[in-house]
Order: sequence, then structure tokens, then C-alpha cells
Amino acid sequence: MNEGQIAPDFSLPNEAGEMVTLSQFKGRQVVLYFYPKDMTPGCTQEACDFRDNWAVVQAKGAVVLGVSADTSESHQKFKDKYELPFPLLSDEDKKVLKTYGVLQKVTKDGEEKMKIIRTTVLIDKDGKVKKVW
Repeated sequence: MNEGQIAPDFSLPNEAGEMVTLSQFKGRQVVLYFYPKDMTPGCTQEACDFRDNWAVVQAKGAVVLGVSADTSESHQKFKDKYELPFPLLSDEDKKVLKTYGVLQKVTKDGEEKMKIIRTTVLIDKDGKVKKVW
């Protein structure tokens, strides 16, 4: 993802199995964050940080969407356990993860594997990528 480009549209199921499409939020800022796995320490901390700053997000009129390759069922447990007020989207086939460039090949102990790189993308009201962390 490059800043200034149009964020690729997608549709993914949320924790309840309902389809969520990025373009349905046009006219609002979207905080789209990609994370490796539900219930892991780093991902839990990240999700809880968004939850704990929910009032700030809402005051800005923004939407938060979390995306990982976990199932909708896993997302529902994660959301319930940590009282997350935003949707968690399931990208089991990893198409959106690949499109956004967050599924990357990494080498660890001489072994190559594909891994989701923790990334946050701020999308402006016009659907353009404003910032990538």
C-alpha cells in the first residue's frame, strides 16, 4: 500500500458471518488494521488499545476494522472475551491480506514461511490511503 492510492475495495465476513464491504464506509475515515492471530499477546494488546481509545475514534467519526485469516467463530470469541466494539473480518483465503501486501515471506531459522505483518492503514473519506504504519 502506498499513501495517496485508492484503497482496494473488498467484502469479508465479520465475526457474525455478515458481509462487510470497505466501500460501505465511503465518506468516513477507516482505520483498517491487519493482525496475525486472535488471542495472542501482541494482537490482544493491539485490539484492546483500539477498544480503550474507542471514544477518540468515535469522536473523529472513524470506523475501525480488524482483519486476520482467523475464522468468524474465532473472531466472535476474541471479540466477546475482550469486549471489542468494532468488527473483526475473516480473510481465510488471504486474498485481501495479499492485495494489501501484508502477507509476506519471512525467513526464520533458515525456513521460509508466509506471515501476516502487523499493519495499520488509515483510509480517508474519499477512499484514499492516507497513512500506513
